[in-house]
Amino acid sequence: MKSRILAVTAVSAVALATITGCSSGAAGSDGDTITFMFRGNDAEKAAYTAAIEQFEKDHDVDVKIIMTTADEYSTKLKAAITGKQIPDVFYIDPGSVQAYVKSGIVKDITDKVEESVDLDNIWEYGVDSYRFDGKLMGQGAIYAMPKDIGPFSFGYNKTMFDAAGIPLPDPETPYTWAEFVDVAKKLTLDTNADGTLDQWGTGLNVQWNLQPFVWSNGGDWLNEDRTKVTVDTPEFAEALQFFADMSNVEKVTPSTSDAQTLDTYQRWMQGQIGFFPVGPWDVPTYEKLDFEWDLIPYPVGATGETATWTGTLGIAVAETTKNADIATELAIYLSTDPTAQQSLVDAGVQVPNLKDMADEWVASATLPPANKQEFLDIANEYGRALPANTTYSAEWYDELFKNIQPVLDGEQSAEDYLAEVQPRMQQLLDKANADAGIG
Repeated sequence: MKSRILAVTAVSAVALATITGCSSGAAGSDGDTITFMFRGNDAEKAAYTAAIEQFEKDHDVDVKIIMTTADEYSTKLKAAITGKQIPDVFYIDPGSVQAYVKSGIVKDITDKVEESVDLDNIWEYGVDSYRFDGKLMGQGAIYAMPKDIGPFSFGYNKTMFDAAGIPLPDPETPYTWAEFVDVAKKLTLDTNADGTLDQWGTGLNVQWNLQPFVWSNGGDWLNEDRTKVTVDTPEFAEALQFFADMSNVEKVTPSTSDAQTLDTYQRWMQGQIGFFPVGPWDVPTYEKLDFEWDLIPYPVGATGETATWTGTLGIAVAETTKNADIATELAIYLSTDPTAQQSLVDAGVQVPNLKDMADEWVASATLPPANKQEFLDIANEYGRALPANTTYSAEWYDELFKNIQPVLDGEQSAEDYLAEVQPRMQQLLDKANADAGIG
């Protein structure tokens, strides 16, 4: 999934030398030069280059762009921090905010943001993902501006529905779990009558797709103050069991051997999967698919309300920057300037950060998906942060997935596994909270 969220590109040796070549302080800070470090692909680099050229003209400043691949970014940034060569402006994920605040890595930019930005026109989720009051994420001072938000929606193959004579899903009324399985069964077929299935209702990755089912069923990973792991509840167990049963009982997903031959992402791309997740980062690629597709809400569990997560990256300012004002201006500009945002939207890499621009994006778009409004509904109404993004570290969260395969293979019940894994997760959460100074 990570490799699909941001495609990889070659690291520029010259750009990295900008970080490693300075002897102290923020990289490249010489009075009229600041550095911006990010991860991305060629389209994103081109969009940022165009936007930053305008910023340089407007502010009489030289911005050195440092780009890495998605896979290398964290390692390169940590190396820069360790070597005290921190770029002036850089990408940050919500899960790193607490540690970077505690370590004095990122600057509190609240005052500048509040005096220069119309926060009512920025996705609240995006800004709140970088707020921290010293105890809990989501409130308090602002330590980064959102680079983007990524509503993780649900797609379906319209061409497959038409071929099967199944009515298209209602974009306003989600399927129940039972309805979803019923349709998925009708889409799971041996289309060439050779005795082997070659089309399936769905094919989901547990690490990225379990959350909508758990939340919609009334379960969650943590209690409200984020001190207790709550995966050992009936609501959570029912959701995980349903997820596993789609493969082992209902048989509406590719088998383990089928998935090894060709993963479900590639099968979706080839038109062999009926339902599959879609993020904004997928849209440029999916526009080239050989079948029609669109977006719908995720199926609903016991609560009767759909749910999913929203991703985000932030743009932070280094506490050590020698050009705090202009560095903060750049972070705000890249996040909120209409021209800069248009460059990124035109590159097909994100939903607009500005609400009024996003509304226009939905109204004027001619390329798929037709129901782009679903992205905005997630952003506006029901998208949530991934659980690990609100805690000091992600170890406790990752623990859930380390030994989950027997459940997915039907060899262990969800209830038994969750009772077994909860104490280990709790121990790791306690450590994270202790490291954060939260008692």
